[in-house]
Amino acid sequence: MSTERGYRSAGVGNRRRITGDTDRESVDFGERAGSPSFQREFEVGAAGRRPHVVVVGSGVAGLVTALALGDGVDVTIVTKSTIDESNTRYAQGGIAAAVMPGDSVASHVADTLVAGAGLSDPAAVEVLCEEGPARIRDLVQWGVDFDRQTDDPASDFDAGLEGAHSFHRILHAGGDATGFEVEWALVRAVRASGARVIEQAFVVDLVRAADAAHDASGVLGGDAAADRLDAASRVVGVEVLRDGVVETLSADAVVLASGGVGQLYPHTTNPTVTTGDGAAAALRAGAVLADVEFVQFHPTALAVPGSFLVSEAVRGDGAVLRNNAGERFMEAVHPLAELAPRDIVARAIATEMARTGAPVVLDATAIGAEELERRFPTISAASRDHGFDWSREAIPVAPAAHYWMGGVATDLDGRTSVDGLWAVGEVSCTGVHGANRLASNSLLESLVFAHRAAAALSRELPAPASPSTPDATLAAAGGPTPDAASRWIWPEPRGAHKEESAPETGPQLLPSAERGRNSSAASGPARAAHHEPTRTELHEVMWRHVGVHRDADGLRAARDILSRWEVVIDDPATTPIERLETANLVQLARVMVDSALEREESRGAHYRADFPEADPGFARHLTLVEPPTAAAGPRIEARRSIRATPTVVATAGDASAHGSATEQATELREEVGV
Repeated sequence: MSTERGYRSAGVGNRRRITGDTDRESVDFGERAGSPSFQREFEVGAAGRRPHVVVVGSGVAGLVTALALGDGVDVTIVTKSTIDESNTRYAQGGIAAAVMPGDSVASHVADTLVAGAGLSDPAAVEVLCEEGPARIRDLVQWGVDFDRQTDDPASDFDAGLEGAHSFHRILHAGGDATGFEVEWALVRAVRASGARVIEQAFVVDLVRAADAAHDASGVLGGDAAADRLDAASRVVGVEVLRDGVVETLSADAVVLASGGVGQLYPHTTNPTVTTGDGAAAALRAGAVLADVEFVQFHPTALAVPGSFLVSEAVRGDGAVLRNNAGERFMEAVHPLAELAPRDIVARAIATEMARTGAPVVLDATAIGAEELERRFPTISAASRDHGFDWSREAIPVAPAAHYWMGGVATDLDGRTSVDGLWAVGEVSCTGVHGANRLASNSLLESLVFAHRAAAALSRELPAPASPSTPDATLAAAGGPTPDAASRWIWPEPRGAHKEESAPETGPQLLPSAERGRNSSAASGPARAAHHEPTRTELHEVMWRHVGVHRDADGLRAARDILSRWEVVIDDPATTPIERLETANLVQLARVMVDSALEREESRGAHYRADFPEADPGFARHLTLVEPPTAAAGPRIEARRSIRATPTVVATAGDASAHGSATEQATELREEVGV
């Protein structure tokens, strides 16, 4: 660790290290909501101790990971707010799964691939759809009471239809409160388990083996230095900030389940905690990110402060979109009209608003007051709170940032390119969603891949290995290697092949002596006129230039503005959380702009007005990485190395391959009375 970063040393600043200097250490984490203060004991360095996994985030992905790991692993859940505050809580649309009579896994696979616009990985999609029914069973067993067609608990699920689905397969709980019902069922299960929960804790950074070595010796050098570099990037814990103290939690594995990047934009359906903290920390630790240019804008957020989500299920039940003249306009845009894929509906609304200078409205009056109240009680209440009676009048709607298809690249079990680091949920990029997420597949993805990550961790944690080469490091953890991971190509460190690297253009990184470690700093040759942005300034740039409509001029303008911004963090312990969040958002804004400039086509949620058609040459993932330097810690540059990875052409596959999953769905229907 370089000297300016030396705030892991004991007694320097407000820091507390929770690691293996002694055999056991007891740490008081204070009170958490709904439970008394408690003492946490760590058994560190003792032979035969149980593996310790830190899960960052308390949405469905994080909670399912913790529950699925079971009693054989010590689990600590770290959450920035309270355990029940996450994107999951606000999910209205439901969970898509092929569990209804007449539906099939093959149909769900086909719909997902079509929505992904040629970038969805068929293998990942098949895993999602085949394993989905079993994960619905898990939720039922954890206490989620899905809506039924009658009051009889043995009756069929009251499954809905949403855009780009060919079948009624969207399961709801509590009408439009599915996310809330799922979250609370999982919270209850976690509180009844042995998992430990640390609330109101901000993850400052990931701790790598190189960082731990620096803490012990001050430098990474000597005769053994070269041998240690290969394993130096392994993630061995997290730094968290709570109550003005930075604590280091050691772990055998860290699972990121920290959500997306909705707060890059002024209009978003995401809660305020979605500031990309996990993805930014992974980037600093050298993890590969993929598909970061793809942000889904939900077409119909209530056009009021807060952008309250109006579920796509409302349009599935018959609501229509009208312009300021009262005319339906989606029929002229797409054969599926209001049920077209989300990116198409969002762009059509934005275009209509630009043409008329007025909001569009969602007309749900034909559904009827009684049915609206039964099916969508949360939206009904929100409409009333803002002065609308949507059973009698159309309500104004507009697009809002909703979901990030990109993220930390993983294999099918949640492993990232960095040993010891896993990712699940929206922070990850599994390849399922491609260029555009199919409605109600997000909760299902979290369920399926969190379960798979937990299963893989349970198999691998008891017998860690210490290989000496990069490929062996990944292979020993069951992780992707160049031969095994055909879905992603891990970019090599910049400079390894100069002739293939992106040119060293654009603003450069500040010298380490001139900035704090966790910063979003960038500079040009003269490092002139730098400015720390407000969140409002960041929002304005992203909405204007990196929103629903994009073009080269706007993206270059955004890149130039971002290059003049820096958020330097000297000591996280004394830094307001909002500044730490803004630093993360600026880092992610830069890589999003770089990738959006690189993708000179329109595909899925990424629309370029200067390249309005899809280009078959871009039917591939863009991946990026900035590998850390073991001696100096992770460093972020404004310009990343962007490399392309061919993807398999999307096909529905052989329906016969889904037989076992179809049988699984039938078994589930019988088990839960459908």
